[in-house]
Amino acid sequence: MENLVKMAFPPGYQCRYNEKVMTLANIIGRKKAGVKPGGKGSIQWTDPEYVILEAGVDDEMAEVGIVLGSYEKKTAGEVARILGKPEAYCHEQLMKLAVYGACFVNNINGEDTFWTETWIPGTMEMIVNNRDNIKNYPIVSYAMEAYGRVRGPMSSGSFPVGVGLMRVIPIESAIDGESRKADYEEISRYLNENDIFSVSDCSCRTDREVMGEGCGHLKEDMCIQMGHAAEYYIRTGRARQITREEAFDIIRRAEENGLMHEIPNTDGSGKTHAICNCCGCGCLSMRTAEMFKNVDMIRSNYVSKVDPDKCVACGQCVENCPVNALKLGQKLCSKAPVITDITTVSTPRDEEWTPDKWNPDYRTNRENVVDSGTSPCKTNCPAHIGIQGYIKLAAQGRYQEALELIKKENPFPAVCGRICNRRCEQACTRGEVDSPIAIDEIKKFIADQELQEEHRLIPKKRHDYSHKKIAIIGAGPAGLSCAYFLALDGYTITVYEKEQQLGGMLTLGIPAFRLGKEVVDAEIAVLEEMGVQFQTGVEVGKDITLNQLREQGYDAFYVAIGAQGARKLGIEGESALGVTTGIEFLKKVNSGEKVTLSGKTIVIGGGNVAIDVARSAVRTGSCDVQMYCLESRDLMPASEEEIVEAEEEKIVLNNSWGPKKILTEDGKAVGVEFMKCISVFDENNRFAPKYDENDCITVKADNILVTVGQSIQWGDLLKDASATFNRNMTVQADDFTYQTGQADVFTGGDCFTGPKFAIDAIAAGKQGAISIHRFVHPGQSLVNGRDRRDYKELNREQAILENYDHTPRQKPDTLDSSLKSETTFRDLRGTFTQEQLQKETSRCLGCGVTLVDEYMCVGCGQCTTKCKFDAIHLERRYDGKGVEFTEMKPVVVKQIVKRKGRIAIKKVKRALSGK
Repeated sequence: MENLVKMAFPPGYQCRYNEKVMTLANIIGRKKAGVKPGGKGSIQWTDPEYVILEAGVDDEMAEVGIVLGSYEKKTAGEVARILGKPEAYCHEQLMKLAVYGACFVNNINGEDTFWTETWIPGTMEMIVNNRDNIKNYPIVSYAMEAYGRVRGPMSSGSFPVGVGLMRVIPIESAIDGESRKADYEEISRYLNENDIFSVSDCSCRTDREVMGEGCGHLKEDMCIQMGHAAEYYIRTGRARQITREEAFDIIRRAEENGLMHEIPNTDGSGKTHAICNCCGCGCLSMRTAEMFKNVDMIRSNYVSKVDPDKCVACGQCVENCPVNALKLGQKLCSKAPVITDITTVSTPRDEEWTPDKWNPDYRTNRENVVDSGTSPCKTNCPAHIGIQGYIKLAAQGRYQEALELIKKENPFPAVCGRICNRRCEQACTRGEVDSPIAIDEIKKFIADQELQEEHRLIPKKRHDYSHKKIAIIGAGPAGLSCAYFLALDGYTITVYEKEQQLGGMLTLGIPAFRLGKEVVDAEIAVLEEMGVQFQTGVEVGKDITLNQLREQGYDAFYVAIGAQGARKLGIEGESALGVTTGIEFLKKVNSGEKVTLSGKTIVIGGGNVAIDVARSAVRTGSCDVQMYCLESRDLMPASEEEIVEAEEEKIVLNNSWGPKKILTEDGKAVGVEFMKCISVFDENNRFAPKYDENDCITVKADNILVTVGQSIQWGDLLKDASATFNRNMTVQADDFTYQTGQADVFTGGDCFTGPKFAIDAIAAGKQGAISIHRFVHPGQSLVNGRDRRDYKELNREQAILENYDHTPRQKPDTLDSSLKSETTFRDLRGTFTQEQLQKETSRCLGCGVTLVDEYMCVGCGQCTTKCKFDAIHLERRYDGKGVEFTEMKPVVVKQIVKRKGRIAIKKVKRALSGK
């Protein structure tokens, strides 16, 4: 903890002592007259206030700065008279100070007037906002970052609400209709009262970037200056001038991108010279609230309140809360203890605020869910989609909004509505009383809008990073997902696919009776509309190398080639004519090649792919299809639904048999000898099958389709890369950032995890996009300020389920009842009617709800802009107003005295209670 309140120096930096600069630092710091620079009670030479000046202020600049004094406006002529030096010389040095950032300059009544400001907000931001300073003296960023850590603990509990040096201003739409709102908490007031505006880089994000600790929120065009500050910023080259309309547009875009507003709060109530658009993961002012929990220092007068009857726990407010004051919890009653109140009770308002009460890891330990858990559907979905939310939107007939909510995490809902393995349904609380909600069918109904071009949702780009080029290797679900989320930020994206068709295993590995190619094409068309470029028939590593792509200007790569190769059995006769891998068979069928099977077919394998192979064998002419697998019926890896569909098509399942050898005659396979499998896994649940070789059977066959796993075909893709592989040839990468051993290469999907499901790959694609965005911009950390998405489900067994709709689970009709499924490759599964949709959505129990930590909430209103259900609002709780800096001291002293009294009273009460 001790290092948290010390100035951080970059490696090799040597700070020098300069007495004049030290004196200037103490003057700006408004130290009492008579305090000796460097002595007790003064700024020290290792303090950030001194370090930030020493970097670029020489003796001559310091000398005139000392005369300029603290917070008093003087002209160069006035300084010259005091100093006894020529006015032109003093003006030159004062301008150097102003350009460096150590003082303001404005033309007042036709004459340049100079004055110093507070350290924060003021001098330090001004110094850091000079790009030449960052280039020539990067130490200034370290100094500004350190200031809040070094001085922050001293301010804990010392400022009344509304009097802090910075102040959160709510998003204005969040306080519309609030009867007690005050115009000093409306952004429009500050913009409408000023006539000159500028926009600059964010100094906090600049700090983070220089230190390599950026959070992915970039610094450009973030901070708006007004009035005298805009005049100064424009004149000294810190910012570019903008119109009032442009300023409003910056505010709007900031809100859309999840940012909040803060103002310097030292000009007096209802006055300010700047508006910051902040993120909780990068802003140094917000750190005061998050790390030191000194929320009163920056908060607005509002706190968030949730209406639990309206809340559907979609998680949008939680995931967008800049200070992690919102968490998902449980709405259902329970026999087990459930957390219903998360408001922080140990605060600096009435306690000694020691380091053990801080949260120094706030940038990496964000929590979205309380310990007692939340909705099982959102928890168990690999992409953590707001399922409860889109079900409610669908129930209200708001299908486009439901689609928007889904696509915040999953850009391919129509695909997933047909092939998802439905972990959300398997975990659904409703399944404890009758049948789970048909979540996938609801999603399918919503997503089928994507199949109609006129209703297709083309999302608006959030940014324009088109100067950065990203190559995606592999057009399967992981690669396409990564491309989608990078395209949202306006990157120039090219997807390279070695096959002639896009979609990877979605297209080549999944039969059309489960996933029609028109569905995949429709959702890929959205990416094309977003500007993603595709190159098919290009194998990276063979037709073009990563190094050649680097030479073409690509900044990063996402490798998601899937697992499109097949595994072999390694037994006698496997190379005989008539033996084919299931993967190869499906590729031929799905690419449109004429494939005909006759006679009896044996499919070896028990997973979902084996089921697809068996059902495709039926459709290509085989009159007798039988499956043989190691697992017992209840341990088969295939989903129950697919097993049932196979049985309905008269495919025979033979469980607990493993192939011993393939029988051949004249080089052609004629059957398989199987041995009884008595166990598949060892005591550590590792794959280690055991057989009874005395219990064997021989099965004749005309065709043998081996479907016992998939392999990854790397070719020379990573030949010259510093990437390493596991024994199963999956590539090694960080399991959070997906960065491989080659820094500019990221990965995801089956080539990283081994064969999984489309939704797993889609979730990985989004995370890969987040990492790539951070990687291609200087100084951004891959982990700081990033949501680890650690969800916990509520205790379903203890939930009290007494009052619920007894409507049975709905099932869509078959599209063409005249056809038998085994006779066609068409997908005959229908979609809900609107009536069925209404019935099914009404079955949702509404398990989850959002909880608010009313102490930690800063009242920014960001949560209200993300809620589609009018379930969260700002409520006025405080009446604090800003105080001009020169009048702040007596207010703070009064607060300190009151706080000491509260601490003393609390200690007495504890002593009396024996606690």
